[in-house]
Amino acid sequence: MSTTRSINAARLGFDPARLARIDEHFGRYVDDGRLPGWQLVVTRRGEIAHASTYGLRDREAGTPVADDTLWRIYSMTKPITSVAAMILWEEGHFELTDEIGRWLPEFADMRVYSKGSTLKPYTVPAIEPIRVWHLLTHTAGLTYGWMQTSVVDGLYRAAGYDLYPPADVDLAEASRSFGALPLLFQPGTAWGYSVATDVLGRLIEVVSGQSLDTFLAERVLRPLGMDDTRWYVDGADTARLAALYVADPATGRAVRHDALGDLAYEKPALLSGGGGLISSAADYHRFTQALLRGGELDGARVLAPRTVRLMARNHLPGGQDLGTLSTGGFAETTLDGVGFGLGFAVVDDPIPGRLASSVGEYYWGGVASTAFWIDPAEEITALFFTQLMPSSTWPIRPQLRQLVYSALLD
Repeated sequence: MSTTRSINAARLGFDPARLARIDEHFGRYVDDGRLPGWQLVVTRRGEIAHASTYGLRDREAGTPVADDTLWRIYSMTKPITSVAAMILWEEGHFELTDEIGRWLPEFADMRVYSKGSTLKPYTVPAIEPIRVWHLLTHTAGLTYGWMQTSVVDGLYRAAGYDLYPPADVDLAEASRSFGALPLLFQPGTAWGYSVATDVLGRLIEVVSGQSLDTFLAERVLRPLGMDDTRWYVDGADTARLAALYVADPATGRAVRHDALGDLAYEKPALLSGGGGLISSAADYHRFTQALLRGGELDGARVLAPRTVRLMARNHLPGGQDLGTLSTGGFAETTLDGVGFGLGFAVVDDPIPGRLASSVGEYYWGGVASTAFWIDPAEEITALFFTQLMPSSTWPIRPQLRQLVYSALLD
């Protein structure tokens, strides 16, 4: 039920014995039932330092996690969609300061929630229009229905947008629905995790004249050799998809969640640029390597190095951090000292959050407890895959950082 490879660890500056502590630590999560199984990959300077699997991808069927296991990556879709948008930016199709209402008229005259209830909200006109960079940084004033922290996300739920959208709603219709709802805050004044990247996906469709799945396939996935990344699984690949689990509130043990898990077996009506992709560790490894290398991998260039560096800088107003600007409802990791770039969180200062990270590390994760980070200073990438919702159940992400960086000796 477990495999481990650390062939290049010592040569890459890691202590193999200390890297082995990662497997021991997260192995206990499986042994006591908190996780069904997991897969992780740690690289440095473009080479794999440590790769391991442990436990079962489908506990009920008894099938182990394997190198080719497929995982629902949920919000780890967001960086891929953000890269796709920046491809269009590089080609001059828009500027980051452009108003999105130019292409998406439903966002031309937005209103902002001021007070009142979900039954009788009071709104005021938006002072600032939503711009492209607002979508990329989650500063547009949009939200998620599943947050359950504000009147506005209650309005999203009332409109049918909770963790999943209403049945048979496509991306264009969803975008129109979001445009008809009030904003949580004035654009550019706060940070709120949201459907912004779904709207960004719709912007990609309108600007490119292609559906989001076609554009991603042609401009990102195929060039980078991400052949396993897709919107759903069928045929023989269904056996490779890990089952989805939630934490039992009484015991903390992972319990299978077929109601949501089964949605991955047919093409979705709504192509969610914010959370719709399924991928493998090998594929996402290729994506992170392309970013670490400045937008190129194996001769295929999707972005220029300066564009990647621009994306991995903190774009929040005044250089503030998420601890200051966040509207709440996001508890996976510390927000102090962490800014947000064009598609990723960015570590500006690791000390306030008591992180072992480097300045400039950028990262994100998914609601089923998947995670990645890229550390340009140390040339490290790290990936962790499992299928447990929600991602705030266990402190997997900070613990993985502790274990990886404490194994780095040079």
